[in-house]
Amino acid sequence: MSLVLLANICSHLQNASKARLGLTSIPSTILHLRLALALQNAGFLSTVVRGGQAPPPPHLLLNHPAPNNEAAEIEPVTQENVASRRLWLGMKYWNSEPVIEKMQMVSKPTRRIWMDTEGLSTLVLGRQSGYVKGLRRPGECLFVTTDKGVMEARECVEKKIGGMLLCRVY
Repeated sequence: MSLVLLANICSHLQNASKARLGLTSIPSTILHLRLALALQNAGFLSTVVRGGQAPPPPHLLLNHPAPNNEAAEIEPVTQENVASRRLWLGMKYWNSEPVIEKMQMVSKPTRRIWMDTEGLSTLVLGRQSGYVKGLRRPGECLFVTTDKGVMEARECVEKKIGGMLLCRVY
């Protein structure tokens, strides 16, 4: 798991939302896919689609039927194109403002921060736990990678699972 690439993804998504892009792409890895799906479940992204170098057709992104019964499929994964696969993310906006205002790493490549359920519950309540400040803003989320996948901190407290803190989004 490369936290350097994850830091690039965080800054890329923050810059894409500030630039008001409707669609952006990131390299396709298992960690990036799990984080993108967690961001979509939390309401920060509208769509997550695996694809190639070219963006997928709009009807696949919007979950609409294809016009004129055109069945444009997503290109299949082969040994030749596996390194060039991308995740296409639909950015979300509310009242002409980006939903992702800021996205920053909590664990760094040189200092990974692990928390148990007690530490996570302290963070969720808004208090500082160790080096990490608590969740204070409305809509602020903290994403944690666990053995069950990438989850939001509140979900980890409910399921009583600890893990490594990835990033904070608000």
